[in-house]
Amino acid sequence: MQAAAPKGDYWSRNAADVMADLGTSPRGLSAAEAAERLRRHGQNTVEDQSRVSALRLLLRQVQSPLVLILVFGAAISLFVRDWGDASIILIVVFGSTLLGFTQEYRASAAVAELRQRIALSARVIRDGAAQTVPASSIVPGDVVLLSAGNLVPADGLLLEAKDFFVVEASLTGESFPVEKRPGLAVTDAALLARTNSVFLGTSVRSGTASVLVVETGRRTVFGNIAARIAAQAPETEFARGVRQFGYLLLQVMIVMVLFVLTINQVLGRPTIESLLFAVALAVGLSPELLPAIVSVTLSAGARAMARKHVIVRRLDAIENLGSIDVLCTDKTGTLTEGVIALTGVVDPDGRPSSEAQRLAFLNASLETGIENPLDAAIVAAGEKLGLSTAGQRKIDEIPYDFSRKRLTIVTTDESDPGKHLIVTKGAFDNVLATCTMVSRGDVESALAQAERERLEEYFRQKGAEGFRVLAIATKRVEAKPHYERDDERGMSFVGFLLFSDPPKRGIEKTIRDLAGLGIRIKIISGDNRYVTAHLAASIGLDPKSMLTGKEIADLKDESLWHLADRTDLFVEVDPQQKERIVRALQQVGHAVGYLGDGINDAPALHAADVGISVDQAVDVARESAEIILLKPDLDVLRGGVEDGRRTFANTLKYISITTSANFGNMVSMALMTPFLPFFPLAAKQILLNNFLSDLPSVAISTDNVDPQRIASAQRWSVRDVRSFMVVFGLISTIFDLLTFGVLLGVYGADQPNFQTAWFMVSLLTEVAVVLVLRTQAAALSSRPSALLFWISAVIAGLTFAIPYSGPLASAFSFVPLPPGLLGVIVLIVIAYVLVTETAKVWFYARLNRSRRAVTEPD
Repeated sequence: MQAAAPKGDYWSRNAADVMADLGTSPRGLSAAEAAERLRRHGQNTVEDQSRVSALRLLLRQVQSPLVLILVFGAAISLFVRDWGDASIILIVVFGSTLLGFTQEYRASAAVAELRQRIALSARVIRDGAAQTVPASSIVPGDVVLLSAGNLVPADGLLLEAKDFFVVEASLTGESFPVEKRPGLAVTDAALLARTNSVFLGTSVRSGTASVLVVETGRRTVFGNIAARIAAQAPETEFARGVRQFGYLLLQVMIVMVLFVLTINQVLGRPTIESLLFAVALAVGLSPELLPAIVSVTLSAGARAMARKHVIVRRLDAIENLGSIDVLCTDKTGTLTEGVIALTGVVDPDGRPSSEAQRLAFLNASLETGIENPLDAAIVAAGEKLGLSTAGQRKIDEIPYDFSRKRLTIVTTDESDPGKHLIVTKGAFDNVLATCTMVSRGDVESALAQAERERLEEYFRQKGAEGFRVLAIATKRVEAKPHYERDDERGMSFVGFLLFSDPPKRGIEKTIRDLAGLGIRIKIISGDNRYVTAHLAASIGLDPKSMLTGKEIADLKDESLWHLADRTDLFVEVDPQQKERIVRALQQVGHAVGYLGDGINDAPALHAADVGISVDQAVDVARESAEIILLKPDLDVLRGGVEDGRRTFANTLKYISITTSANFGNMVSMALMTPFLPFFPLAAKQILLNNFLSDLPSVAISTDNVDPQRIASAQRWSVRDVRSFMVVFGLISTIFDLLTFGVLLGVYGADQPNFQTAWFMVSLLTEVAVVLVLRTQAAALSSRPSALLFWISAVIAGLTFAIPYSGPLASAFSFVPLPPGLLGVIVLIVIAYVLVTETAKVWFYARLNRSRRAVTEPD
């Protein structure tokens, strides 16, 4: 079926006309037609999040400034017809590029696979039946079914709607939900005035609707905005640290290259050779595999976390997850079993009430808003008793919202169509506020103050016993077509609904384990103070360390900053207060993780340093989060935190160790250049050294991590990396200078012997230092991963083999060394390892003292 493009002002036209233009019907598209339209229109995505193509990834490697510097050096060699050096430089370029490409391609594949596991889906009507499809496969002409908690997957026109409220803050800035109904809007209606349309990027707060999809992907309103501003996700602390580190390297590189060029020109050395040497120094200082190493380490961490049921939506979030020291969470399903059961339905006197149960069943069965476990428990209990909605016809619904905290259903009995029954269910205080009467069976009486206080006392008592308590109220009214919130008044209190949700087995140990990782648990809940305090006491949190939503509303920001850090329980809070609590904790220096799965959690998930949700969460919560738990279990999250810290530690190892070793060696060559009649190493030898020393770094992502580095949050610090680079780089320089002295003063080495011996010392010390500095503990007491150890061993073996390899040795101007000199090289490397091990103890003791001085109060 060939569909015409709908006019741009579809909101001002009848739905039937737009449907005809799109070549569809209320029965939706056929599967074959949907597939053809997907091929024609493309995927329903604003950003291209597909797996990066191999060609694009290869071009990214070639576009690296360091690779371009090497290509520039090769071009110089070709210009002066030095075919040997040009070939060697190009081979090194090819090897480094291929290594980086291989690692990043594997990382890209892993991330694409993980994203596929948590891709958004939507319910559509195809071939006349409702079915679930990936949101990216939605096409113009599809009929989409929406309900509370869904993200709107495309722009479209309402066909049907019932109590349908949508949050459009991402497009209009309007924070309050907007009601949407089928109908017509004027042609030039502003976005906010198109009340018959919905738009990609908005979310459903309550109600249900069917929508005719008109625009998808970049052709949507949201897609047009995104294309114009080319918005990127905010830079994480980790990404910011890598960028600042790059600036540091650039500064050092410029100073060193200018120094070497100037000295060589003063000494009258050949310009081309001097330029090649300076280029090699610049490349030698830089960790050119950093992008590949970061990608492979983070993706390896993401795969490890996925095996433990933690999915990472953004790789940068791994470091953020590892850095949290406060975790805010609701209680249901994370601290409790999440299996809510209706254990009692009682009248105002606390006696079992079949009438209250019947009314609660009607309310829960007929509501079309947010799916929730409380309503599921009411329906399940009612069905066991044989209750049904037969004979009842739903007239209207006043949806739940987070200010009223109640939901109302209006029904009519077929035997009395002139009367309507209003049934309200919700939080006890909010339902009681609507009541002026109290009902006991068929007898209604005025709700006196004494009676009100007695009901409040019963509510407190049951909450203190661990029950979650809702209230039910009702009244009969004369029939009318539509009901509003003002109709929730003059109600008659019918009874209480008592729910149980016991603490999750083993949760006390999990909380202790998180405390051992330096992470405090704070409960942020909309539930009442009594049941939350009961749960807190049973799982080891302080039930008296509490702030209520009302108290928070009365606090200035500065006061909340002071109190939030000392409070364990935030109860009876609304969604905006959840976000305010998160920001207060951040204000006093905490890295905050927020775990939530509901519509009301979205603002706090956005505000947190790392938003965490569960696979079963509503769309808007899941899309607001960076980490997705496949099980709503804090112990799963604990494993994710440990993996996050392990991944960050290994990434930092590569950066710190490689730059310190390279820095030391390059400083040595720069310092010795004026005093030697030849270059300490030829440009091709520097590049080979740099390439071989990088190979063990590829295995760092698999390395073991010291327990103490997992036990506390790790934060990126360019200052610490700079200190590490200078201290251990200068130790390397001292031993390089010692090597120079031995080679020249003791052995009187000529250029081939000098360069061969120093190449070996330089490469062996770089390999050895990886095994020494990979741990803050004694090197022999901390076992490296098998892959890291064996790659290091192979490179060490190659270091001794290359000078004796014939053609390869000749290509790089190496010569065999006498046994005595080989013995001296081994002794120098052993001495270097011992001194570095000693310096490591001093360095970390000093670093830890300075960190304690910063964090401990005076």
